[in-house]
Amino acid sequence: MANNPVGWFEIYVQDMTRAKTFYETLFKTKLENATSPEWEMWTFPHAMDKSGAGGALVKMPGFPSGGNSTLVYFSCVDCAEEAARAKQNGGRIFKEKWAIGPHGFIALVTDTEGNMIGLHSLK
Repeated sequence: MANNPVGWFEIYVQDMTRAKTFYETLFKTKLENATSPEWEMWTFPHAMDKSGAGGALVKMPGFPSGGNSTLVYFSCVDCAEEAARAKQNGGRIFKEKWAIGPHGFIALVTDTEGNMIGLHSLK
């Protein structure tokens, strides 16, 4: 493969206001509105000329949140900090920060919509 295998991700939600607030607070950022007539979408900050994948929160009729088998990992400076903010903002910590050998650390949290996400950091 010439590029990283993930080029985009979508996290499906039921309550966009609640989910948007959760992720903006968790990552200390602002999401950008990209809503269309078929769905409500808010994108995470991204630049097409940079490495890594862009993505969005999506609310679409017929596609419920939670229970899916996709796990997206967000890059963090210290994943324990984001895990703590997840818990403080209506999410749950599924697995606290733990070492994954030379690849750094990860934590698993569940968002306000029942989706599990991964948090990865090198410290």
